[in-house]
Amino acid sequence: MNLLIAPDSFKDALSARDAAAAIAAGARRARPDVIAHECPMGDGGEGTLDALLAATGAERREARVQDALGRPLTAAWGWQPGTRTAFVELAEASGLQQLAREERTALHSTTFGVGELIREALDAGAERLLLTLGGSATNDAGAGMLSALGGRLLDSDGHLLPPGGAALANLAELDLSGLDSRLATLEIEAAVDVDNPLLGSRGASAVFGPQKGASQAEVEALDAALSRFADLTAKAMGTDHRDLPGAGAAGGMGFAARAFLGASLRPGIELVMEQVDFPRLLANADLVITGEGQLDGQSLAGKTPIGIARAAQARQVPCVALVGRLGQGWQAAHTEGISAAFALADGPMALDEALSRCAELLEERAEEVVRLFVART
Repeated sequence: MNLLIAPDSFKDALSARDAAAAIAAGARRARPDVIAHECPMGDGGEGTLDALLAATGAERREARVQDALGRPLTAAWGWQPGTRTAFVELAEASGLQQLAREERTALHSTTFGVGELIREALDAGAERLLLTLGGSATNDAGAGMLSALGGRLLDSDGHLLPPGGAALANLAELDLSGLDSRLATLEIEAAVDVDNPLLGSRGASAVFGPQKGASQAEVEALDAALSRFADLTAKAMGTDHRDLPGAGAAGGMGFAARAFLGASLRPGIELVMEQVDFPRLLANADLVITGEGQLDGQSLAGKTPIGIARAAQARQVPCVALVGRLGQGWQAAHTEGISAAFALADGPMALDEALSRCAELLEERAEEVVRLFVART
């Protein structure tokens, strides 16, 4: 039996690499002779850098940058000297996983550290950049990144705005005269894990702000602040990208990547599958097991399990998803190639317990899935 194991990370619990290892261990308990190919995946969020480095053999480098709250942090990025390609994962600098739950603030968190990582890539001589957007703790529409790269965001008195999305309500002028000139020749692909626009009921603030600590009143304030930013950006750049699918990714970083960096936005899972040569891995698979923290109706917008399932369906390979939670609308995944989906919890369970037992539960569910597959065949 050839088993292809291609999970994303389980947020706050396991990396994609550790999740793949747990699934493989469970599969071997059911079938010791299973040929299990572990292929950690990512759709732009945390862990995507590891998947890209493993697939490309790029160098892992580190830089001292700011986290989402402006504190010093050592963040990783990737460098492939032969192709002059850099890999930058937003979540390494400005990720939600870097903050304790009580620290999360959508109002004041910043993407400044992401801009610092891009600057590191430019200093290394990068000609091409793969920028992965997902898993962010931020809702500043990339304003922090823009500041780190030489842009100035000013209020009506000519003072620099403080960090965070809320401050954009007071934006009066965008000064781009100091923007790093090397960006003009940098080819950028931005990997996004959602197709949301920047603003409105499906926008960055409304959909993702609450998980970053925003109340309903704060969501409304942030949406208005980002609208102000979008207005002045359109005036400065001559093009309005607020409605672009993916503009709302990573708290609006998709918008900034397109508007200020000229990036092309691509579904992250497609970009990663291309880098790991996923069709080749899939060619010999009898069964695919994927997974991540939650499967729900929004997963169809570009999350890892759906991208994996679509590829498997095209090759008529069954695909099972093991997930921390089955959320509202998850059944739609069946039409996208998910043969079956299972939540990990084996009974009523507090979140902290579920997180601490994630590897154990993944092993158990994988064992049962493989036992059932073997019995069926």
